[in-house]
Amino acid sequence: MLARVRSAAVLGIDAYLVDVETDIANGLPTFATVGLPQGAVKEGRERVYAALANTGYTFPLKRITVNLAPADIRKDGSAFDLPIAVGILAATEQISAERLGRVAVLGELGLEGAIRPVRGALPVALAARTAGLEALVLPRENLPEAGVVSGVRVLGAGNLAELADFLDGRSELPEARVDLAGLLAERAKHDVDFGEVKGQAHAKRALEVAAAGGHNILMIGPPGSGKTMLARRLPTILPQMSLDEALETTKIHSVAGVLPVGESLVARRPFRAPHHTISDAGLIGGGSYPRPGEVSLAHGGVLFLDELPEFRKNVLEVLRQPMEDGVVTIARAAMSLTYPARFMLAAAMNPCPCGYFGDPQHNCVCGPLGVERYLARVSGPLLDRIDIHLEVPAVKY
Repeated sequence: MLARVRSAAVLGIDAYLVDVETDIANGLPTFATVGLPQGAVKEGRERVYAALANTGYTFPLKRITVNLAPADIRKDGSAFDLPIAVGILAATEQISAERLGRVAVLGELGLEGAIRPVRGALPVALAARTAGLEALVLPRENLPEAGVVSGVRVLGAGNLAELADFLDGRSELPEARVDLAGLLAERAKHDVDFGEVKGQAHAKRALEVAAAGGHNILMIGPPGSGKTMLARRLPTILPQMSLDEALETTKIHSVAGVLPVGESLVARRPFRAPHHTISDAGLIGGGSYPRPGEVSLAHGGVLFLDELPEFRKNVLEVLRQPMEDGVVTIARAAMSLTYPARFMLAAAMNPCPCGYFGDPQHNCVCGPLGVERYLARVSGPLLDRIDIHLEVPAVKY
């Protein structure tokens, strides 16, 4: 007894289709998953067993082999739980397999049979449309995200029983319907406004020039001069995102797992402000299975580095290539992935360790050598890539 279920997996920020082939044969009860499955995929057999039993279906006590094709690409994550469960039900003829060739299935299973949200719903929907599939069945929480893709029916299932009824033709699943124009206009609203800033006229003018030309900017000034406040309002004066930009940014956030549940589209320019203790892998991306870093999450928006000299030198130096190329290539022995990273860098720093060098209202206690050593923490090649260097003086209250 053999069944094939269409599914998908994410590689980089794009997705590719995966055929989940389930074979059930006589023999000692075993459950083997092949096709380079990683930890979460292997653990899925326990979730599938419990979900089938708790939903009222029979789990076959036979030799079960599940193949994830193409078998030469590593598979990761819990999204294969649902297609494996559907494959077992179809192979044992507990549900109809008639619709399976035209529908892709994706989702994590809870022990009670509930279908839980997964990462990468948007790139999976794009891959399903490219492959010419009739429909894509996802967890109901992923409907708003994948529903922005036209040309393929995006259906949401809440539990395994609902999906089984749909495949048997007894009921229909809710379909995602998204008004893209209204969504873009609604999500483009900002919580802060550049017009709220009073004073610092020359600093605001410099930020306007930086926003108009896409220039990187470095603000130097004492504590309390408003550097961070100005930087947080910089995305509000950047041009609104186009639909293509919003889709690409949403794909990155979806794959990284930082897209809030129920969020359809990232229509606002991203603003990322990592702490200065971040590692180079956290900033650029990486890991044994590479994930996007802060420079990719800031794609299309602003990457703000506050207290620039406090970042480790090796962390700052890895910014050079992304600032030039607009992409990050992460090479590992098993794979090489490229993430987009076209961002606008806004940085802020104090003029010296105490922060008051050149401030007429406070005395600097650092001395010339201390100031020189502090400024030398930021290398010349990195400073060369920052077009605008701006002094932001303290404001008299």
